[in-house]
Amino acid sequence: MPEKILELLDEKKYLAVKEIAEEMNTVDLAELIEELYEENEDRTAMMKLFRLLPKEAAADVFSYLDADTQQLIIETLTDYELRHVLEDLYLDDCVDMIEEMPANVVKRVLKNSSPENRQLINQYLKYPEDSAGSIMTNEYVGLKSGTSVKSAFDIIRRDGVDKETIYTCYVTDASRRLIGYVTVREMLLSPLETIVDDIMETHPIYAHTLDDKEEIAKDFSKYDMLSMPVVDNENRIVGIITIDDAVDVMQDENTEDFEKMAGMAPSEETYLKTPPFKLAKNRIIWLLVLMLSAMVTGGLLEHYEAAIAGLPLLVSFIPMLMDTGGNCGAQASTMIIRGLALDEIELKDFFRVWWKEIRVALICGAALSAVNFIRIIIQYGDIGVAAVVSLTLIITVCVAKSLGCILPIIAKRMKLDPAIMASPIITTLTDACSVFVYFTIAMAMLRGRLI
Repeated sequence: MPEKILELLDEKKYLAVKEIAEEMNTVDLAELIEELYEENEDRTAMMKLFRLLPKEAAADVFSYLDADTQQLIIETLTDYELRHVLEDLYLDDCVDMIEEMPANVVKRVLKNSSPENRQLINQYLKYPEDSAGSIMTNEYVGLKSGTSVKSAFDIIRRDGVDKETIYTCYVTDASRRLIGYVTVREMLLSPLETIVDDIMETHPIYAHTLDDKEEIAKDFSKYDMLSMPVVDNENRIVGIITIDDAVDVMQDENTEDFEKMAGMAPSEETYLKTPPFKLAKNRIIWLLVLMLSAMVTGGLLEHYEAAIAGLPLLVSFIPMLMDTGGNCGAQASTMIIRGLALDEIELKDFFRVWWKEIRVALICGAALSAVNFIRIIIQYGDIGVAAVVSLTLIITVCVAKSLGCILPIIAKRMKLDPAIMASPIITTLTDACSVFVYFTIAMAMLRGRLI
């Protein structure tokens, strides 16, 4: 598709390009514009296509572009063209865009925004980054208490064209306090003279402006919501959060958790657009911490140097014990971290979770130790070593799974992100524990052979 569009643009067949664009979804158009820039490495083709889009479609497409492409377009558009785009851009999308832009671009955007939008944008930018206020929009349909269904539909027809959603309408009293909501479905199924107060839901799920946006995203999933009202301290509605913004929050939080679980500092940019130096900076601190902490394992091996010299065969099982412990700990921590993120596990479930993981560990440890016992007997014919390795495996698996479930819960209790207690940290701790347990058991059971 990019090649075909480029060919048509070069041949100045703009009508054909417009016809193709009108048939495409706005999300696909946004991807096409970004591909044109990446393949052509200049703004000419990208801007030609963007300027050929209908006025309303241009704003929708603009909202789906990444921050770098948005900046390129803003820098290329005239003030007149920029004002037209900003007029049709939803307020929350405009705020999200401004948060990613350098100061000179922000100044130009605000200059070309309407005074009303400029005031709202400045107000929304004052909310903390992780709050409900930072992702809400004022583009909703509000109905006054006492409004009839017929009047409600008149309001929707008059104001709904500029609203982000019209399916759910929010009902307020004379002081703009939220008292309920009513859906278009309910109104369509009711007589026109019906008062919305009689058919509205009077116990709406809502958020406060300073509520954590991650918790709000969970509520969207929990209550199957399409939008959620946001109120101030006096319960006056100040905006709504829509499902698309909640999904973006979920995606960002999941990405951040994955990065922390891999032992990296979170990055706000996509992988391909993050410079190598920044990627290295995000990783190097954790790598240094884990490398230095792994020296504990090296110190334990040095401490048991005499035992290793007395029975060199013991060394061959160290990697297997360490890897098995790390894998078991990673399995447990992954399940617990995910459970905490979805609110399936709470702090009060500490002992229930630990007891369950211990039972899982005993079953897994027994199976793994049995396989190793038989393998060592067949391969080496050494019952003593087989017993030491098998017993160490059971204890190591129990320790690893205990650490995997306990550490994330402790992190949550300390108001930290449980994701930081993931595979790298647990693997490092388990390695040291497995070496210590292994040689402690070996010294006790094989003392005569190690001297």
